[in-house]
Amino acid sequence: PRSVEEHRHKRSLLREQAYLSLRDAIVNGTLAPGEKLRDPELERWLGISRTPIREAMARLETAGLVHTLPGRSTVVSTIERKSVLDAQAVAAAMHALAVRIAVPLMHEGEYAAMVDANREFADALTAGDPAAAMRADDRFHHVAVEASQNQVIPVALESVTPVLRRLEFQRFSSLSGRQSIAQHERIVELCRQGEADAAAVATQQPRKS
Repeated sequence: PRSVEEHRHKRSLLREQAYLSLRDAIVNGTLAPGEKLRDPELERWLGISRTPIREAMARLETAGLVHTLPGRSTVVSTIERKSVLDAQAVAAAMHALAVRIAVPLMHEGEYAAMVDANREFADALTAGDPAAAMRADDRFHHVAVEASQNQVIPVALESVTPVLRRLEFQRFSSLSGRQSIAQHERIVELCRQGEADAAAVATQQPRKS
């Protein structure tokens, strides 16, 4: 029945809204490491019922942003060096794989989208807006992910990227983030030249924090 389908769709939207709101609040430090997350407070803050919040919490736990302690209290995860390094390795490999697959399939529209995203990224850094810089950096790398037409890559990235974004938020708050502008430019140039392997290597180069 149509009403059942509409209910499922609404529930899915609420779950996604809860996940994105909580993810962003943890990434930008609004919800601090070690902070307890209580359902009643989250319900009031998000204006969403408990069920989609609990479903969002399960995704956040998978992404390494929260963890549940004995006694069932949920807290924001601390930023652990090994967890970040593990996530960086997987994210870099996924982005490199996406580029390697995408380069033979890319055309001028994709190059233009990457250049535009990098311009927005540079503007956001200049304006001192780390949240906008992260969104632009996401848009830049998403071009190759989408062009690769591999549906597993974005799922894998969403499971590891949120942990990295907590450090990226700090890095994009400082001048060190500007090193990524030149890295982006090099990736675009290698993609234009059809150098799939070199573009993948450039994508996988570690970022300095």
